[in-house]
Amino acid sequence: MNLDFTPEDDLFRQEVRAWLADNVPREVRPADGPDMKAFDLAWQKRQYDGGWAGIAWPQEYGGRGFSTIQQLIWYQEYARAGAPYVGVNFVGLLHGGPTLIANGSEEQKTSHLPRILKGEEVWCQGFSEPGSGSDLASLRTRGEIDGDHLVVNGQKIWTSFGQFADFQELLVRTDPDAPKHKGISWVICDMRSPGIRVRPIKTIAGHPEYCEVFYDDVRIPLANVVGGLNNGWRVAMSTLGFERGTGFMAEQVRLATDLEALIATVKARVDLARDTDIQRRLARLRAEVAALQAMTYSSISLNERRGAPGAEASILRLYHGLLTQRLGRMSMEILGAGSLELTDPEEGWTGPYLYSFSRTIGGGTAEIQRNIIAERVLGLPRSR
Repeated sequence: MNLDFTPEDDLFRQEVRAWLADNVPREVRPADGPDMKAFDLAWQKRQYDGGWAGIAWPQEYGGRGFSTIQQLIWYQEYARAGAPYVGVNFVGLLHGGPTLIANGSEEQKTSHLPRILKGEEVWCQGFSEPGSGSDLASLRTRGEIDGDHLVVNGQKIWTSFGQFADFQELLVRTDPDAPKHKGISWVICDMRSPGIRVRPIKTIAGHPEYCEVFYDDVRIPLANVVGGLNNGWRVAMSTLGFERGTGFMAEQVRLATDLEALIATVKARVDLARDTDIQRRLARLRAEVAALQAMTYSSISLNERRGAPGAEASILRLYHGLLTQRLGRMSMEILGAGSLELTDPEEGWTGPYLYSFSRTIGGGTAEIQRNIIAERVLGLPRSR
C-alpha cells in the first residue's frame, strides 16, 4: 500500500484549491428551513456546473470518473477552504447514490443519479423504526405486492431532512414468512406519493433535522425495487458500508480542521495556552486524529481494489464518532460555560458539541459497530 500522492494528484489538488478559492459561498448557510434547502441545492448546482460534482461517480451519470484518492483530495481541500456542509444532499450524494451505482438498474441510475448531482433531487433514508434501530432486520413496515406495485404501511423514524426530500431509500418487509434478514426489499420511494405524512423532530441542537415518516397504503412501483425483491438486506449492507466509510470521509477530514481551529483558539488565550493539562489533551487528540487519517488512507487503498467499503468501515465510523464527541466535549470544557450562549452551529462550538451525541448512534450504534468489528474484522465468535 502506497500512501504517497503522485505528481498528477498534486496537480489535481492545485486545480481543486483554485476552484474552491473562487467559488466557496461567502454567506453563512441558513440553520434550517426552506432557505437552508435552497442554499444547499444552489451550492450543489454550482459544483456540478463547475465540473466538481461526483468526483468518483461514473462519467455516464454526470460524475468525473476519478479515483477515490482524488475524492479524498477534494474533501481535504473542501475542508481547508471552509466550504459548506453538504446538508440536505447528504443521503443522495454519500450513500443513496453510491448504492444505486452498485446495485441499481440502468433505468434507476439514469433517472436519479444526474439529478442528485445537479442538486435537483433531495433524498432521505427510511431504515430505522421505533423498536427497530440497532436490530434493523426486525423492521415491521410492510410492502405487500398488488399487481405491479407495493402497497406500503408502517412507520420510520430518524429520517434526516425527510421534510425536504423528493425520494427516500426505504426498507420494507415484502415476505413476512421468510427469516427476518431474507424478506426485506430496498425500494425507491417518491416522498410526494399519497399516503405519506412527515413529522419533523427538533433535536437538542435546536433544529428539526430528524423526522418521523408514516405510510398509509402508499403505492410504490415494483420497478423501484433496487437489487431484486427480498434482496434488500444485501443492498442495505452496501448502503450502510458507504454511510460508515466513504460517506463520512468529508467529516473525517473536517474533524482535523475543527481540531486545528480549537488549537488556534487556545493559542490566542495566554491563560489557556500555558495550561500543561490542556496542552497534553490537545496533543493526544491531534495524534488520534492523525491515526484516523492513516486508517482512512488504508481503507481507501482497500476500496480502490474492491470497489466498495468492507467491514473495516465500521472501525472508521466508530473511531470518528468517538473522536468527534471528545473534541466537542473538550471544546466546551476549555472554553467554559460562556460558549453555551451560542446556539447556532455556524457561530461556535455549542451546536457541534450537541450534535456530536448522534455520532455514535447514526449509521449503527457504537455497540453495533463493535460487534461488526469483532465478528467480521477480528473473526471472533458471534455474541449471544
